[in-house]
Amino acid sequence: MEIKIGVQNVARELVVETNADAETVERAVEAALEGTSRVLRVVDTHGRAVMVPAAALGYVEVGEPTKGRVGFGI
Repeated sequence: MEIKIGVQNVARELVVETNADAETVERAVEAALEGTSRVLRVVDTHGRAVMVPAAALGYVEVGEPTKGRVGFGI
């Protein structure tokens, strides 16, 4: 699953590919925003942890990556 994280005052977004399901990621985001956890922590597919301070979160987009279209059809 692909997660895009927007960080305040940073031009680029973080894109993390993870094996976690959408519900797990959403719970982690909610915990960070509610103050239960001060950091959003996501583990990618290689086992590396990505941590973003909850106060710096701009947005979090959770979902599967869209496949590129081929051809000229609409």
